[in-house]
Amino acid sequence: MTRMEARQTDQGDESDGPESPPATDHARLQELLREHWGHDALRPLQQEAIEAVIGGRDVMLVLPTGGGKSLCYQLPALLLNRPSVVISPLVSLMKDQVDALQANGINADALHGLMDPEERSETIHRYMRGETSLLYLAPERLGSGSLLQILRKGNPALIAIDEAHCISQWGHDFRPDYRRLALIREGLPGVPVLACTATATPRVQEDVVDQLELKDPTCLVGSVDRPNLVFRMRPRAGGIGQISDILKQHVDEASIVYTLSRNDAERIAKGLRERGIDAAHYHAGMTANKRRSVHDKFRHDRLSVVVATVAFGMGIDRGDVRCVVHATMPRSLEHYQQEAGRAGRDGLEAECVLLHSAGDLVRWQKLMERSAGEALDRGVDQDEVERSLRSQQEQLRHMAGLCRTARCRHQAIAEYFGSESGHDPDAPEGCGACDTCLGEVRVMKDSTTVARMILSCVARVDQSFGAGHVAEVLSGGRGERVRRLGHDQLSTWGLLKAHGKSEVIELLEQCVAHGLLDRTPGDRPVLVLSPQGIEVLRGQADVDLVQPATRARRAAPTESAVNSADRSLFDALRNLRRELAAERTVPAYVIASDAVLRELARSRPSTIEAMGSIRGIGRKKMLELGPRLLAFLDEWCPANGLARDMVD
Repeated sequence: MTRMEARQTDQGDESDGPESPPATDHARLQELLREHWGHDALRPLQQEAIEAVIGGRDVMLVLPTGGGKSLCYQLPALLLNRPSVVISPLVSLMKDQVDALQANGINADALHGLMDPEERSETIHRYMRGETSLLYLAPERLGSGSLLQILRKGNPALIAIDEAHCISQWGHDFRPDYRRLALIREGLPGVPVLACTATATPRVQEDVVDQLELKDPTCLVGSVDRPNLVFRMRPRAGGIGQISDILKQHVDEASIVYTLSRNDAERIAKGLRERGIDAAHYHAGMTANKRRSVHDKFRHDRLSVVVATVAFGMGIDRGDVRCVVHATMPRSLEHYQQEAGRAGRDGLEAECVLLHSAGDLVRWQKLMERSAGEALDRGVDQDEVERSLRSQQEQLRHMAGLCRTARCRHQAIAEYFGSESGHDPDAPEGCGACDTCLGEVRVMKDSTTVARMILSCVARVDQSFGAGHVAEVLSGGRGERVRRLGHDQLSTWGLLKAHGKSEVIELLEQCVAHGLLDRTPGDRPVLVLSPQGIEVLRGQADVDLVQPATRARRAAPTESAVNSADRSLFDALRNLRRELAAERTVPAYVIASDAVLRELARSRPSTIEAMGSIRGIGRKKMLELGPRLLAFLDEWCPANGLARDMVD
């Protein structure tokens, strides 16, 4: 990087900070952390980020979803007794964070375009009177020069830019409104800026620093790896029934199914309901009221399964999502990391299953090329369009490679983002949290020989045909076109007859993913040999191919941290949580996380003091909810023969 020196860690080791930063009041920090969030210690890199912004430094912070980015701009506001201004891309996300902060006893507000003039005025006056610790803003609000003046008068401690990757044209979710954020530097000189995101390659990080004009920033990059997630990549072979089988491993648990199109979302949701799964669809083509209804039911734990396009994304702040299914391969690893990252944000185990087929790659390529053509028609500079298209195609190839690799999924994802896996790479069982390391993926015997057969066939048909035709030749098909062209007389005809055409297509796609074959652009792409493919064909390199699966094996359920003795109590506590949330009209996870409920079900405290030792229950919640929880345990435990005050 040219504008910053990045340091990557997942252990929170020391780094060079500002030469003479103001001393952080660690005793006060610990007190606030325990009082409002119920935690005894910060996670890796949180301490360094907080100390940097308190010392007046700009910060570029990359932490995985669930890694605790929000604390890095929430705690400084309380420590310095000055507000933090937070730029957030979605109103629903702002509302969830404001609800959670207020439940923790922190004064927070949001300012956005959906408020009426009276609400906006009162929010601004609370900020001006110094009554607001956290003020959330939508990026488009910064177009108003008067707002910058208002923000300046409030003497903010810092400006936090959430989802900062949105400012980068190299990012997976570029938003033009985010380009205005450089105005904050001009309007609030001297106020430190904290740019934070969960997904940013080194190139995106550098672009964010440049676009925001961060000055000598402290760059803190944690491992993107999420060890609590179990990754599985499956050939799509069972349609809606395949998705249903996965979701039935997570009965009554929050799950999201991501689809490529609106029609897919509606069709799959309908099919799941027909199979007895309570599912609703969500996409941008629905009315605002219908989208809001689905969103509210999901966030209040009255709906377990949402089948959605990517429109159902950053606005989800629910921590107890136990399963994310991709019905189609995403367009990039950035998108996959962001969407799969909706699972297990509470740090507990969760499962992420991606279903893919040979057609996904072609479908995405056509969409990208169509989008590029539309951009040219709008008069966008041709060089810029071509540069963007190449970048998207490169991201797509990396995504396809992850689906078809025989490597550890955690390691492959971490390396893509320039990070390290949170698992021991030398452990004999591998990461123990992906289908490859769990032994569910088998490397094909004689992979290199099979690859050479495929590459040889592509060469013998003069690199002039698509995957379907090449697969038919290799599988021994005698269709009219094969016979007319004489391709049934080629030496490569029928070499992979034992596999069948569909499996051969999967092997062809693996060769594309490994970079051995390329596809030509256009509506009728053909397969051509790449330089790497020529090396393999000449015997100068080897390759591992994954054994194709005609039927995807049923995914094993993720191991639960709730044992059978505690499960009934955990489920009962979930029902109580729903009641408490409904009484207060807040999402269920604002009341308590699954991690808190699990510990309550395990330890079953008999006093408020004992309950206070549970991580994640702050002082305000303890005073407000502790007696109700204790009364519930007083009734449940004797009735079910459960002992109290269980210690490790």
